[in-house]
Amino acid sequence: MGRFSKLRKNKKYEYKPRFFDDGGEGSPFKIEHKLDRYRSTADAPGGLKNRFRNAVSDLKQEGDRHVTLRFWIILVILLLIVLYILDFDLSIFFPG
Repeated sequence: MGRFSKLRKNKKYEYKPRFFDDGGEGSPFKIEHKLDRYRSTADAPGGLKNRFRNAVSDLKQEGDRHVTLRFWIILVILLLIVLYILDFDLSIFFPG
């Protein structure tokens, strides 16, 4: 009965063009995000628990201070633009 209940593995199709020289780059047909090689959570060995642990440890690492500052400046500028378009009265925040 074990022969019938076991699932077969999918067959892998490795297409290799006849006249293509990859120069060590790998297959041009492989679908991969260009930033995957810099991520520690992509293709991590282990199961879901190990991937979750790696993601949490990445969140605990502090990023570049300039990027955070730039993010907040852009966010404030966009917020002020939206408030201006919606004709929000900013005088309620200032005594006068």
